[in-house]
Amino acid sequence: MKRKIDINCDMGESLDFLFSGHDEALMAFINSVNIACGFHAGSQEIMERTIENAHKYDLNIGAHPGFDDKPNFGRNEMELSFAEVKELVSAQLLIIDKVLKAKGIKMNHVKPHGALYNMSAKNTEYARAIAEAVYEFDNDLILFGLSGSVSISEAQKKGLKTYAECFADRSYQSDGSLANRSLPNALKSDIEDIKKQTHSLVNGSAINTLDGRLIELQCDTICIHSDTPNAIEFAKAIYDVVNS
Repeated sequence: MKRKIDINCDMGESLDFLFSGHDEALMAFINSVNIACGFHAGSQEIMERTIENAHKYDLNIGAHPGFDDKPNFGRNEMELSFAEVKELVSAQLLIIDKVLKAKGIKMNHVKPHGALYNMSAKNTEYARAIAEAVYEFDNDLILFGLSGSVSISEAQKKGLKTYAECFADRSYQSDGSLANRSLPNALKSDIEDIKKQTHSLVNGSAINTLDGRLIELQCDTICIHSDTPNAIEFAKAIYDVVNS
């Protein structure tokens, strides 16, 4: 049975993508945008311009908080306390919300970035800290997290609405985790393979894992990566399958 699926994309992370029109071109094929808050990437100017473009396309606008680690683009794990993770997220929500409010726009959701996202998918303390930060900031916000992960379950325990996120251009392990980017075939580059996985996610069918098994995933939103080669071609293909 076909599901109504949201399509999201992480943005506000690159001046080149912003001013070249790359990010805006992708906006035609998504419903929700997750905007970097200046910690792992981005700046005040990039944030403002990305918000303006997203509003023009009537997209759901969300925060994309990450570790305070621009040299590594927020992709390296950091060992922080519960309080430190909570403060990390809260600070970034305040930053982007100030920009949104100045433009009369309400934040819709929160999706952690990179290593913070991955750690919260398996680390209960990180997941709880993020859920608590989001809930206390605005309990109407939706938390985007890896499908089947503790990020989703801890947010739901807190009373937050959640979107289980899946990936059309990534391979999965049999436990539902994403295959490490360093593994062969972890990143999908064949458009027919991406369309096939999207079709399975949309229709609630099982997908093939990297280790040769079949798993089913709850899917509320599919992530598109703006920084992959052929990103716009992939985005259109995913959009066409979701909306067919």
